[in-house]
Amino acid sequence: MWDERYALDGFAYGTAPNDHLVAHAARLPAGPVLCLAEGEGRNAVFLAGRGHPVTAVDQSRVGLDKARALARSRGLTIETVQADLADFTPAPGAWAGIVSVWCHVPPPVRRALHRAVVAGLSPGGVFILEAYTPQQVGRGTGGPPVAGPMMTAAGLREELSGLELEVLEERERDVQEGRYHSGLSSVVQVVATRPLRG
Repeated sequence: MWDERYALDGFAYGTAPNDHLVAHAARLPAGPVLCLAEGEGRNAVFLAGRGHPVTAVDQSRVGLDKARALARSRGLTIETVQADLADFTPAPGAWAGIVSVWCHVPPPVRRALHRAVVAGLSPGGVFILEAYTPQQVGRGTGGPPVAGPMMTAAGLREELSGLELEVLEERERDVQEGRYHSGLSSVVQVVATRPLRG
């Protein structure tokens, strides 16, 4: 499904980075950043432009091909890894930042992935997430058609145990990202830091 979506002309979700990521990108320490479910690369390329070594992970070869092309068009380089997130574990303690934007996977996969995210951040590393909440179902403005892969603030508080949650908020906002995200949306946003000690 994702290869088919990304094979269409243009960029499915545009080439501009996610608004929540842009608002908090300055919180990311210098160093390598991992972008999960990165698709066509808009967020990875934005972060590479800010000087981070970036690795983009996605299951779609087509999406990652476009991500590398987008980076080249801006004189940048990103690393890409084609992988199903059910089978991918971030290297422990290796990442100054991890970014998860619209990374909707089945709950058992998500819980394991978020445990790996907590372990994957280096001390002082920052995790930035935006996802749809179950209230998004039926709106037709983006996201999965069912609630299962969506996230809540309460669930994320539990799944991200071990991180200091600086931002954890469910809200409604207008999302305008290409042809598939367009309109008022119910989202949850996170900015969290791995403590320097402990």
